[in-house]
Amino acid sequence: MNADVIPTPAQIAQFERDGYLLLPGFYDVRGEIEPIQHALYELIGVLIRKHGLATQRPSFSAQTFDAGFQALIAFDRALGGAVYDAAKLIPAFIRLLASSKNESLFKALRRTDLAGIGAASFGIRIDNPGEEQYRSHWHQEFLFQPQSLDGLVFWSPLAEVTQAMGPVQICVGSHRDGLSRYRRGGRYADKPGAYQIGLAEEEDTVRRYPVASPLSRPGDLLIMDYLTLHQSGHNQAQRSRWSMQLRYFNFREPNGIQLGWPASVTAGTDIEVLFPGSFVGEDDASRV
Repeated sequence: MNADVIPTPAQIAQFERDGYLLLPGFYDVRGEIEPIQHALYELIGVLIRKHGLATQRPSFSAQTFDAGFQALIAFDRALGGAVYDAAKLIPAFIRLLASSKNESLFKALRRTDLAGIGAASFGIRIDNPGEEQYRSHWHQEFLFQPQSLDGLVFWSPLAEVTQAMGPVQICVGSHRDGLSRYRRGGRYADKPGAYQIGLAEEEDTVRRYPVASPLSRPGDLLIMDYLTLHQSGHNQAQRSRWSMQLRYFNFREPNGIQLGWPASVTAGTDIEVLFPGSFVGEDDASRV
């Protein structure tokens, strides 16, 4: 195991207590992050030229790799989705996803020798200013990524996350209370697909915990337990929030073995069938 990625006993204790851990400077910005930023810069440029937009862009820099993106989605919001889909295919991103340092860190935190990467469980999120439709509200990763209870989200920004940009919000210690109850619809009925699913008793559940909102910059790594309640912050800045989500699980965990390590909800897994006891029906929903 790589010595520079072995968490200290204090870090392991903090993670097990709080359900999350922030590791500043975990990734090498020049060697691991900038190649991803550069590929995104070029992809945005390809689409700007394709659609003949009169958008002036500076030469590439890590600080302004997304130059022109706001003009692109103002012209056609669907082009933001095209960038989102293409980002998963960037070789530098895939190299980072499957890097030995990520695997070593996961194995150390989960005390396992057999790590997996969830099917359809990785990508680069683009949270646009003021856009609520695709904002990820309070949830636990395990419900949507049911490969194993021993799962971890690796979250890392590609642009510095300021307070205005809306850092991830985390219910500290919530992972110790198991899987929450959920329902489809309610306040999220107008959202698309799985975004319609929310906590059945969201306000009462969230207020039980202190909420942390760690700021981060490129190279930093935020790790969250699959049962830690969290949500995307509200982006009130002028720039999109770009972040990588990588998800790992323990093949040896009994619940995962029993379930057969299913793919994510975005790959077609019906979580309402998989976890019927965790969903509130319509009659129950009217009372919460």
